[in-house]
Amino acid sequence: MPETSVARFYDELADDYHLIYSDWDASIRRQGEVLDALIGRDGAAVLDCSCGIGTQAIGLALRGHSVTGTDVSRRAAARAVHEAARRGVRLRTAAADMRRLPFPDARFDTVVCADNALPHLLTEHDVRAALAEMRRVLRPAGLLLISTRPYEDLLRDRPSSTPPQVHRATEGGERTVTFQLWRWHDDGEHYDMEHFQLLPEDGEWRVEVRRTTYWALGQRQLAGLAADAGFVDPGWRMPQETGFFQPLLVARAGE
Repeated sequence: MPETSVARFYDELADDYHLIYSDWDASIRRQGEVLDALIGRDGAAVLDCSCGIGTQAIGLALRGHSVTGTDVSRRAAARAVHEAARRGVRLRTAAADMRRLPFPDARFDTVVCADNALPHLLTEHDVRAALAEMRRVLRPAGLLLISTRPYEDLLRDRPSSTPPQVHRATEGGERTVTFQLWRWHDDGEHYDMEHFQLLPEDGEWRVEVRRTTYWALGQRQLAGLAADAGFVDPGWRMPQETGFFQPLLVARAGE
């Protein structure tokens, strides 16, 4: 992963990240509820190793879990702490790369890596390194939850853009529009993403464009890499089954 470019992408997006949701607080609650149901126990020690501004981490803290967040973006992780405090929950965060987690072995009951964060790692070597770290910090039989885009479908269709998403802060208020343009590499698996936000400003539109790269890592391949890293029975749970907005890889750390 080109660390500086990914960190820069999310540092630049941190202040406006919530604007990609039509209702961020509703998404926090909904995603927290789904992940809590998959965890299936009270008060778990959870690591969200790609916490961003806290969507999943805050949602899980609101459900009573003890959550620690890490992210390659210092600005995003710092905002997550602030947003958690605003909602009356405690969230500890650190700036860290998921390939080098700053925790002792067997520290957590659950590791979450959601919202298509893992595919920022562009090589099999880097994905293996991240999965090995997730396995290391999990207790025996600990739960792994990873969500990605539905890449089995996307690899077939190779879309060039995403539909626009509209955020309105208040009923009848000003709108923010977010969409993405994708440029697929010649290998057919990696793609450059241009993330556009149209922000209202003095009756005009201010356009922010941020760029990063992803690996469209297929579900079978990722499940196989998780098994190689010592996870047991990795399997995919689809949105229609879980209610989560992306497919989820669910696995357990080996004993």
